[in-house]
Amino acid sequence: MTAIRPAATLALVRDSDRGLEVLLLQRTWKAAFLPGYFVFPGGAVDTRDPQVRACASGRDDAAVSQTLSLDEGGADYMIAALRECLEEAGLLLALDGQGKPVPGDHPILTEGREALRREEVGFRELCERHGLALPLDRLAYVGHWVTPPGPPRRFDTRFFVALAPPGQSASHDGCETIAHAWLTPAEALTEYRHGRLALGYPTLRTLRLIGDFPDAEALLRHAHANPPMSRPSRPWPARRGGADWQVEPDAPAYAEVSRLDPYRQGTASAEIVPGRAVTLAPGVTRVTAPNPGVMTGPGTNSYLLGDGRDHLVIDPGPADPDHLERLLALVGGRISRVLVTHTHIDHSPGAAWLKARTGARLVGLQPPPGASQDATFAPDHRPGHGERLATPAGTLKVLHTPGHASNHLCYLLEPARLLFAGDQVMQGSTVVINPPDGDMAAYIAALHALGQEAFDTIAPGHGFLIGEAHAAIDFLVTHRLAREHKVARALARFGPASLEALTRHAYDDVPEARLGVAARSALAHLLKLEGEGRAEQRAGEWSSREG
Repeated sequence: MTAIRPAATLALVRDSDRGLEVLLLQRTWKAAFLPGYFVFPGGAVDTRDPQVRACASGRDDAAVSQTLSLDEGGADYMIAALRECLEEAGLLLALDGQGKPVPGDHPILTEGREALRREEVGFRELCERHGLALPLDRLAYVGHWVTPPGPPRRFDTRFFVALAPPGQSASHDGCETIAHAWLTPAEALTEYRHGRLALGYPTLRTLRLIGDFPDAEALLRHAHANPPMSRPSRPWPARRGGADWQVEPDAPAYAEVSRLDPYRQGTASAEIVPGRAVTLAPGVTRVTAPNPGVMTGPGTNSYLLGDGRDHLVIDPGPADPDHLERLLALVGGRISRVLVTHTHIDHSPGAAWLKARTGARLVGLQPPPGASQDATFAPDHRPGHGERLATPAGTLKVLHTPGHASNHLCYLLEPARLLFAGDQVMQGSTVVINPPDGDMAAYIAALHALGQEAFDTIAPGHGFLIGEAHAAIDFLVTHRLAREHKVARALARFGPASLEALTRHAYDDVPEARLGVAARSALAHLLKLEGEGRAEQRAGEWSSREG
């Protein structure tokens, strides 16, 4: 199991003629974690950081720890953030013996910074040598993020924001950081959406928070008064295999069992059992089809929306008579509409079967040509993007989300703030984007558009409910763009090269048996780069067009 290291990061802000700006640093392309990404200054908490508490002022460790929902050691996160900011950005939020900020020509920002970076001197010794105090009360706590399982390195990171020290000039260190920029949050987010700035989810979340305020004073006033809620850290009681079970916060079932059993009585199920009816919200029931597999996880989720008199089905799944009879039995045969998210063969073939039995109207988009599509699906109604459908469980908003499939739809149950996402968002794995019907550019654009919709929870086509819905979407975009950067770098280094050769370089972390599937995603990325004028194909080989 990958160890989780405590870490801290500091978003420095300043007012300018263009509005509130924030400092971003670009990580080196050689970094093992988020290479090439733009981040705030920060890094891991060092074992010597507790010693630096002797140089802190404004707040003691007990007060900071209470704000961070820790028993002790909260000050060490702030100290780490200040130390890393000096090393990476050449900026230090500190006060001299007269209580004045460190000026821009102070030697600690030059010789001291280099000595600290080369580990020739410790941070405490450096501060004491120059008679400096670290004003912890000027840092506001704004976020907490733990790297999800999977990456080679995981961090338990606390995010802080502070006013940039006046009179000092930022400079990247040329080692861990290779560029820096002062940007307004709107500028950074626009560059991110156009693929010109790689940003991870925690950075995105912090930029959005900062972007809500007109100036630094308003931001810091809010941040000091409204620290974030503590992240779940203890298991949730549930049932699995007929026995009591403890669900860890990182486990796929955590969001669902904590939502369905808020009083921790241990009644929710921590496993998905085909055929079992699970009530997710008023008038919303999930029944999973018995088609588990590598691409379908525990099986395809069918969702029933109804009030006992009328019902509709979202994604009836494959034409499995036992599963479809189970759906009919649960609603007494009363199904008026069958909605599908898309026409891949694990999602929609049951629609024609249900229509034949009940006369239900079929709602969705017609299948495009292709062997992996359900040619039996003939919709009676083809909804448009943004159209609203009245249902017994509340209004469903239709969202066209092409990418995984050109005819993919998501359905947003607005009263419950619940998104039926089909295969747009998968739990525990990435969505296959398989050209020609699969389109990476369209998929990423659709994810960005979903980020503007109002929902809290995702009901995916496979797996448990997904909490922190917008975080999940941001994380997907981050993952896709990280892979795109890797494809682009492989293209620049090894091109002209075949798709197979590029896949081996860009997906060197994927097992050999999965390289065939990876090649389809690599092709999708290459086609996106080609559409942006950044790649070209000639005689079966791909080349970079970037300078």
